[in-house]
Amino acid sequence: MKNKYVFDQTFQNLSQKHMSFEQVFRYIVQFMEKDPTGSFKLMFGTDSQVHATHTKFITGIVIQQERKGVWACFRKVIVPRKMKNLHERISFETTLTEEVVSMFNKEEKDRLFHIVLPHILKGASFSIEGHIDIGSGKRNKTSIFVKEMISRMNSIGLEAKIKPYSFVASSYANRFTK
Repeated sequence: MKNKYVFDQTFQNLSQKHMSFEQVFRYIVQFMEKDPTGSFKLMFGTDSQVHATHTKFITGIVIQQERKGVWACFRKVIVPRKMKNLHERISFETTLTEEVVSMFNKEEKDRLFHIVLPHILKGASFSIEGHIDIGSGKRNKTSIFVKEMISRMNSIGLEAKIKPYSFVASSYANRFTK
């Protein structure tokens, strides 16, 4: 039986290909340890693009130190059909984000929190966000899915962000779906 989806279990960015999750986690730790007094956001988001014979999904991971820089990578999933149903596509984007977030187990999340913990009184902070490529505007076709997708992000412990604040999904991941 042929695989229904093509999951690339590795991550990449503009300078590296075929990174394992363990490598990605090490890069995030190194990024945060450079200046543990910073304000950090670990953000996840997925976007998709329907092509002639398939639908491409890109899930981004971005660690940002406010006003200091970012490190980012992404994972690609190909569905070998045109996924035209908007709810199905948005729901699958959210599922792929949830899957990547689930790679960060409790010990790994605790390790990231403990990098900044000794520096909280100096202004250090750490938060985790789930970026969803949907908007709540009246003219936005995805607005009917906002409550559902925000609830899904919140249920796994993420602060949900939608357009125009969901740049990991709507900007970073979007660049690689073309």
